[in-house]
Amino acid sequence: MQLDILVLLERVFTISVLRETECFLCFFSRSFYTKVSDLHSELYKGPAGMANPLVAFTLIKRLHSEWLNVVYSNEALENAQALRSSYEEEEPELPKLEDLQGAAKGLMRLQDVYALQVSSLARGRFQRVADGEAVDVYMPAVSIPLSGDDCFLVGKVAYEQEDYYHSVQWLEESVRLFRGTRGEWSPENEGTLEDALDHLAFSHFKTGNVSHALSLSQELLHYDPMNGRVLQNVEKYEKLLVAAGPPRGDGLRRPTSTYLRTRETYERLCQTQGSQPMHFKNPRLFCDYFTNDNPALLLMPVRREVLSLQPFAVLYHDFITDVEVEDVKSLAQPGLRRSVVAAGEKQATADYRISKSAWLKGSSFSIVGKLDQRISMLTGLDVKHPYGEYLQVVNYGIGGHYEPHFDHATSPSSPVFKLKTGNRVATFMIYLSPVEAGGSTAFIYANFSVPVVEVNTPPLQLVCLNYSNITIYHCAA
Repeated sequence: MQLDILVLLERVFTISVLRETECFLCFFSRSFYTKVSDLHSELYKGPAGMANPLVAFTLIKRLHSEWLNVVYSNEALENAQALRSSYEEEEPELPKLEDLQGAAKGLMRLQDVYALQVSSLARGRFQRVADGEAVDVYMPAVSIPLSGDDCFLVGKVAYEQEDYYHSVQWLEESVRLFRGTRGEWSPENEGTLEDALDHLAFSHFKTGNVSHALSLSQELLHYDPMNGRVLQNVEKYEKLLVAAGPPRGDGLRRPTSTYLRTRETYERLCQTQGSQPMHFKNPRLFCDYFTNDNPALLLMPVRREVLSLQPFAVLYHDFITDVEVEDVKSLAQPGLRRSVVAAGEKQATADYRISKSAWLKGSSFSIVGKLDQRISMLTGLDVKHPYGEYLQVVNYGIGGHYEPHFDHATSPSSPVFKLKTGNRVATFMIYLSPVEAGGSTAFIYANFSVPVVEVNTPPLQLVCLNYSNITIYHCAA
């Protein structure tokens, strides 16, 4: 879902609601309307705002649940008809629950891959601890702190997946922020301090921290002293503590990956870019102006950077212009669907590949045809169907990624072999948008990663990466 379209949709919707229900907004939810208005007048003015994953997450959450909570709150009854009519007109275009949960999972993925502190994310910062000090990994041009309800939603998504490692961290921040508001209620919120305490207590219990579970449950009883379930939990926790003796202090540990042995390797490559190729140490690695002996490139050679010989990986600079990028995005937008992977003889979605993709077919006169021709000139390969696949456009969204994988088919039952076009021998990847942090392509066994490169002078010029098919990982962005 295009974030710039969501921003425009909310702006139109807010104006409509103000016109239809001015009294409601003035006397009941002035703070919510002021917050939304300020965001649209300041934060969403340029593309820099949407580059921040926290800004994108809060926008999706507000459109999915906060407006819904305001519209259907008891306090909105006096203006119910006008308010709900305005909301229902726009509802089909608004983010769905799947979008909101996906955005929350994206934040947790960024947290893991880049070792980010949840406490800093809640303040709108992207920091990790290095040598005992908090270090900025990414400093967005615009920043936004998260609310107690924002953190509660992320924690709840983890909680419902029985992912208590993440739920503890996000719910801890939620409780801290809710406490800071002294229990002040906002109509747009889905969660409360009591909800956060309840979920956090059970999360601590599931991770073995019974003493914290007991303390939080006792705090919850101050707000709901007759809650029978919580009273039973308190009794159970007290018995467990007596039987177990002094608590162990093991702390919260991230679960090990049972299916992905290279997790630590790819996360290190995403964070540090690994041992990058040293051109001055290896004379066989070089930069040059490349023509591939093609007459069409003699007067305008391409800047080539040879990154690796084994595996063979080359970076071509200034491959695509900003106008061409926008043309490709416009063509792909209507066809973007959740990306799939091979599952035996069929294809299915998978948590290890989070993105949306679209396949583009084009004539020789279209932008797709021009890019195909340019790729052929550089590589000497015939990329037209059926010798090459159609151009695939991928949007990784908030925290999207593709865990270590082979680009070529490795199973005899793969649907690729039914096409009778042979297996993949190389990948030519074009970066369509720059990112301020993340988004690298990691070569797991070669121990290096390639970041998105942009020339900072107009027009926007992005690179493309050509590599032979080995195990790679597309880092979360």
